[in-house]
Amino acid sequence: MLYKLYESQRTLMEPFTDLAQAAAKVYGNPQSLAGKNPFAQRISAGYDLMHRLGKDYIKPEFGLRTIDVDGVEVAIHERIELTKPFCELRRFKRFSDDTATLGKIKGQPAVLIVAPLSGHYATLLRDTVKTMLKDHKVYITDWKNARLVPLSEGEFHLDDYVNYVQEFIRHLQKKYGNCHVMSVCQPTVPVLAAVSLMASRGELTPLSMTMMGGPIDARKSPTSVNNLATTKSHSWFENNVIYRVPDNFPGAGRRVYPGFLQHTGFVAMNPSNHANSHYDYFKDLIKGDDASTEAHRKFYDEYNAVLDMDADYYLETIRVVFQDFSLVSGTWDVKSVDGKIERVRPADIKTTALMSVEGELDDISGSGQTQAVHEICTGVPKPLQKHFEAKGAGHYGIFSGKRWRELVYQQVKAFISAHNTVEAKAEAAQTPVTKVAVEKLAKVAAAPVNTAQAATKTVATKRAVSKK
Repeated sequence: MLYKLYESQRTLMEPFTDLAQAAAKVYGNPQSLAGKNPFAQRISAGYDLMHRLGKDYIKPEFGLRTIDVDGVEVAIHERIELTKPFCELRRFKRFSDDTATLGKIKGQPAVLIVAPLSGHYATLLRDTVKTMLKDHKVYITDWKNARLVPLSEGEFHLDDYVNYVQEFIRHLQKKYGNCHVMSVCQPTVPVLAAVSLMASRGELTPLSMTMMGGPIDARKSPTSVNNLATTKSHSWFENNVIYRVPDNFPGAGRRVYPGFLQHTGFVAMNPSNHANSHYDYFKDLIKGDDASTEAHRKFYDEYNAVLDMDADYYLETIRVVFQDFSLVSGTWDVKSVDGKIERVRPADIKTTALMSVEGELDDISGSGQTQAVHEICTGVPKPLQKHFEAKGAGHYGIFSGKRWRELVYQQVKAFISAHNTVEAKAEAAQTPVTKVAVEKLAKVAAAPVNTAQAATKTVATKRAVSKK
């Protein structure tokens, strides 16, 4: 019922927000009669703020068209590589007509960025992707809004999340021989489970895992997010925050944790900060500070765009991660795609390098929660492990903004490079059509298909020796 009331209220307010936008433009135009009013700038600013507070925010686009690679402009083509009912695997393919630059980017590591499914869209990691593209082949999980997924597609569980990640990893391994995985916040737990299960089965595991600001062990330095999950029962969440999608969406009838409730929770964590930000925006509009107002719009266009999560996935995450602490307790069982129940054993990971990243001022994933991954991945040799704390960085600062670009990224880049022991396969589509290129492609095609496996076996042997 609450979801229907919210949608009714939003539909009722839509004409007024559109009217406010129009009024802001009329009063903001100095050539109009209204714009000649001595208070026109203030009135325009007030209407603009009213519009932004009441409007509906849609999913933003990544909008990455080009990047700078050592002074050369490289074109970016965003495309969908794999489509699942609740997720799309997106690739940001780079193109250049500069031969030296092309040769450089072709040999760079392939990285799968697993974006969080916790209320915001994957575009929240736009800065992460843009920065990583300078030195890596980048893929990202783009989770779908559950209210847009028809009931005919079935339910979505935490186990499905784990299985999706494994499928995406195998996709990159098939394409490049192997890959690196980076998880930001919430997905650190299912990503670790995915790689653990692959290791337990004897599958090829990623070259490295980078865990950033995630609740591997939510018992350490609990935050307000952790406290809410531990002070409320599982049934309380099911009875108070789960609603069915209204009839005007493709996913009508699906049980979800609505995005608008999640957004309310985000704002409630720092209400004064948001109030001050909007007031500053109002003042900047009056002053005509276009740079500041545009920065505000970009941030809140992203921050206010939220998605619904399938109820089963959300409730299972609450229970497994924040209430039972199943991962660190060694009691987490996951159902594979073929219906087999498998125990998650992080200690089975032997050859995947492991890095954890935390923000000194993180108020979502507390100090030590991500670093705890090293305590349970006992099979990874110490030389392959690294922990980094970003001084002065909050939760978002470890993957976005100046501290990410100048501090964290340099550490992540060096770590991935140090453990990129399998050369990426050449991609014919990017190779200039020359006689030499054709001969090289012929050699690649004639090479044994188990080259990557042999290289991986060699790496595993070296790491086994280092362990001794």
